Amino acid sequence: MKESVKASVMQILTNYLQLSNHRKTPERYAILDAVYSINGHFTLEELGHKLKNELHFPVSRATLYNTLKLFMELRLVIRHRFQGETKYEACYDNNSHSHQICTVCGKVAEFKSQEITEAFLNMHLKRFRKDGFSLYVYGICSACQAKITRQKANKLKQKILKDKNNESRKD
Repeated sequence: MKESVKASVMQILTNYLQLSNHRKTPERYAILDAVYSINGHFTLEELGHKLKNELHFPVSRATLYNTLKLFMELRLVIRHRFQGETKYEACYDNNSHSHQICTVCGKVAEFKSQEITEAFLNMHLKRFRKDGFSLYVYGICSACQAKITRQKANKLKQKILKDKNNESRKD
């Protein structure tokens, strides 16, 4: 992540904490630094692991949860719910993007589409100021499609062999 983005989000946090008379705790800054050093989606457990093992700054699960909630209110982090799993993502410099989610293996991949972005920008909503979007497209990834095709082919082969065996027994 660019250092200028990290500096911007740190300043947003500092300004908010000062204006709302909240404490500027080292935990909040360490968590924000960790969030913006992760490339892509992460779970609460992955963030805790990074803080403990890589940054040598362990924090409790409650602190992680409450801090991420604050970051979501500040629009520094976005929460996604993919196939029963909650993941988070830094969003300060990336408010609008789309995800393709495999309904078989759960793999999530981001993609960009100029057509979708243009449609969003040209969309007029009454009494609503749009800031960004997140689109979820569900389907089956190519790896799972290939696996399903192989399984079907194997079942068909087994059925054919079974039918041949049954016919040879009749003779």
